[in-house]
Amino acid sequence: MSDLSAARARYVELIAKRERISSPRLLAALASVPRENFLAKGPWRIKSEAARSYRLTPSGDPIHLYDNVLVAIDARRKLDTGLPSLWAHFIDVLDVREKDHVVQIGCGLGYFSAILSEIVGPKGRVRAVECNDRLAAGAANYLRAYRNVEVINGDGCRDIGEPADVIMVHAGFSHPNPLWLASLRPRGRLLVPLTQRDREGAALKITHRGKGFVAEAVQQIRIFPGQGRGMTALDDRVADWWQRASALAPLRFRALDQGLPSD
Repeated sequence: MSDLSAARARYVELIAKRERISSPRLLAALASVPRENFLAKGPWRIKSEAARSYRLTPSGDPIHLYDNVLVAIDARRKLDTGLPSLWAHFIDVLDVREKDHVVQIGCGLGYFSAILSEIVGPKGRVRAVECNDRLAAGAANYLRAYRNVEVINGDGCRDIGEPADVIMVHAGFSHPNPLWLASLRPRGRLLVPLTQRDREGAALKITHRGKGFVAEAVQQIRIFPGQGRGMTALDDRVADWWQRASALAPLRFRALDQGLPSD
């Protein structure tokens, strides 16, 4: 086994153990998708989950990417790739399955789009939406070999397309967008980080059940804000309400009124 192959095997083992991953398809995808294929050439600026600043990898050897680290896409804006263990955990929580239709909002450079592609397989689909022109172009290039992935340079609050089994949002918002809820198929699942202006908040899983929805907090999160995300004190209060209420018990609701649950 080469050094790189061994590093990939340790990477998957680390994530599986840390997050208690139950999906064999997810673990297989993590093992097979080369992380370096979805980044510019190294060296790279990386940091651990708890670190405040980046460090430069000693070289452009991809072995340095096979750890549970964030990799800077734009260090100036503090825009990073997703933390592998975190998003693997979310994919597992959402129970993404073979043949699912997944909408990914904020796909960045496409690494997790490729992971999702491998999980859903050739009979499934991934619609990867990215509002940033440069990132969308990069993702489209990197994902050319993944025939079941469609990259859309658009607005994740509008360009959802057909109803989905899973919608995964990779940016912070003050409340779930009503279109995301309306676009969930029966038993469909939505993962959305609800954050305040300091980027802190909670990731919620919302499931379409019967004529309504059930929301439950998954875990605390700090994440880059979504485009168009409200920046007012009211938005912060709405996000705070969701975080507090969903932490106490699952929320059951049928609709939204000014960002909050209503019947």
